[in-house]
Amino acid sequence: MYQRCPVCQAAQSANAQRCAACGLDFRVWLKNQLQAAHQAQYGELEVKPQSSPTPPADRDSFATRLADTLLTVYPTDALNFWAQVLLYLGLLVWGWYFIGLDLRSNDIGNSFLHNVNLVFHEAGHVIFSLFGDFMRVFGGTLGQLLMPLLVAGTFLIKQGDNFGASVGLWWFSQSLMDCAPYINDARAGELLLLGGVTGNDAPGYHDWTNLLGRLGLLAYDQRIAHAVDLLGSLLMLLVLAWGGVLLYRQWRVCRDV
Repeated sequence: MYQRCPVCQAAQSANAQRCAACGLDFRVWLKNQLQAAHQAQYGELEVKPQSSPTPPADRDSFATRLADTLLTVYPTDALNFWAQVLLYLGLLVWGWYFIGLDLRSNDIGNSFLHNVNLVFHEAGHVIFSLFGDFMRVFGGTLGQLLMPLLVAGTFLIKQGDNFGASVGLWWFSQSLMDCAPYINDARAGELLLLGGVTGNDAPGYHDWTNLLGRLGLLAYDQRIAHAVDLLGSLLMLLVLAWGGVLLYRQWRVCRDV
């Protein structure tokens, strides 16, 4: 009926009867507009401007616009929708598994994603070495954190795909938790590192021993590790909640098409 909602300007699917973003019933709105035009032409009643209900006062606030942007979904075919549902269920189960791990055990280091993170970790050392030795050491952690953020940003900004962005942020939260055991080992130096040595075997080889030592924070390695692990866990819960809401809204849009 409309390619864009006449009220909120959100893009609409073909033959949609109701706006997926603001809920406006297009048939009722059109009827009101036609009635207003008829009354204006023939003077049957005093004409009052016909419009949608007045938006809330904070409709144009940054928080409201951000919420509208992050919750926007578009019509899609059934195959793509159910593929997203299956992906979400897999991430939900996998996410709960990561959240339940004890960072002191480094069980997360045995996961498939740890090997994926490791690729970008090592690449980060090379890339950030251009900015000095401190950034070379820190670049490993930055590399494995920036890559999922780039994925999330590409989906969100370039493609307008909120669900894809939620998957990218899920990966980012997992990568945060993946960093925690390494930080926790800064003083102990017991973890087996790339190359088959530990921090005790090769002084100066352990990233976080170097970083926290230079910053005078080595005594706080375990506190920092637990804080990073908690941040990753909380972010993963938020991302899973976001993804669930998006799928629910997607289901409603597909149902109404």
